[in-house]
Parts: sequence; C-alpha cells; structure tokens
Amino acid sequence: MVSHPLCFLLLFYHSETLLYFDRTAKRRRAEETNLWSEPLDKSHMERDDDRELFNLLHRRAKTKRGSEGYRRLSFDIHALRQMRRDVLGRWKMILESLGFQAEADSLLTVSSNASYSSLRHPTNARAFLHTLHQETSIFDTKDAPPERYLFVLDRLIILDVAEDFVNKAKRYYPMEEEEEAALADREVDAESSAPILMEQMLTPTSVEDTEELAAELDEDVFMSKSLE
Repeated sequence: MVSHPLCFLLLFYHSETLLYFDRTAKRRRAEETNLWSEPLDKSHMERDDDRELFNLLHRRAKTKRGSEGYRRLSFDIHALRQMRRDVLGRWKMILESLGFQAEADSLLTVSSNASYSSLRHPTNARAFLHTLHQETSIFDTKDAPPERYLFVLDRLIILDVAEDFVNKAKRYYPMEEEEEAALADREVDAESSAPILMEQMLTPTSVEDTEELAAELDEDVFMSKSLE
C-alpha cells in the first residue's frame, strides 16, 4: 500500500506538471499573437515597439474589463498586433510563392526559446535582413527590423533560398517609387497562387479573433498576478 506522504508527493508533482504545460501553452499562444520583434527579450523592454505593446497590455490588465478604457486599450493593442501580422503575411506570401506552402508557418515561427548561439549563419542572415530593411518595403517602417526575422533568414540560408527570397521581396515590396511595377508582379503571381489565396480568404477570420481573445485572457491573468 502506498503511504500517504508518497501519495501527496505524487499528486503534487502531477499538479505541478499540469501547471507547467498550461503555462507553456499560454505563453506560446501569447507569443504567436504578439509576434514580439525581439522574441528573446522576455521583459519586452529592449525595443521601443515591444515596450509600447507591453505597456498597453500592462495598462489593460489594470483596467476593468468591459469598460470604455479597456475597449480603447484593446483597440490600440489590436492595431499594433495587426501591423505585425501584416508583415508576417508578406513573408508568408513570398515563402508560398517559393513553394513552401506547407512549411511557411513553421519557418516563420520564432519563440522565446530560440537563442542567437543556435544561428548557423548569423553574419549572412544579418546582411540579408539589412538588405530587406534598406532596399524593400516589406517591413513598412524605417525603424530597426524585427530581430525575429533574423532567425527566419538563417533557416532560409540553410535551405539555400534566402537570396531568392530577398529578390522576390525586392520585386514585390520595393521602395515607394517602384510600387506600381511591384503591384503588377504580385498580381501575376497571385493568379498562379489563386487556389492557395482563395483557401485563405475562405478561412473564417473569427478563428484569428478567437485566438487573440484567448491570448488576451491569458495576458490579463499573467499581468494581474504580477501586480499582486
């Protein structure tokens, strides 16, 4: 017969394991929703854009749910997240045009568990990131490019398609003066990718909204606990 202390110990470790997996799942969902520019910075204070989003989340956690202030903060948070999703969408579209329809999401996933020491080609990846920032409008901002895409480019270098990706980005998202020609290029490729795009268009946007709401609830709980 199992002694009472041992039963208690087993129950304790079982409970702790469940809590660990629950926290891990919530953190992963929040990371996928927020798309932190510097995913390795768990404080989200190193970059201005991450700090802005984190501060809005922090303020919302202290605001009464359902109030006008809460809704206003949620609107601002959604707007910042949408800008990040737009950038991610551009990267995904180029990857799919290169034939990575099935692998695009995994190639673009960068979590807080990543490390700079894991990069196989950091110098070349940094050079490609600089080129994308300086010679294309894929990021749609003059601020420093998100570090998360350094890890994506490292993966593309390993797959020997990084240069092809950059060339496509220059065609699809050039600087403003060349935008009309790029639009024509995107329309031509869109015709060949029509089945893929149609499937994406038919996917209910409520799925994305549901995921963001779930992340919102997770973040409010985490933030509230940190303030106690």
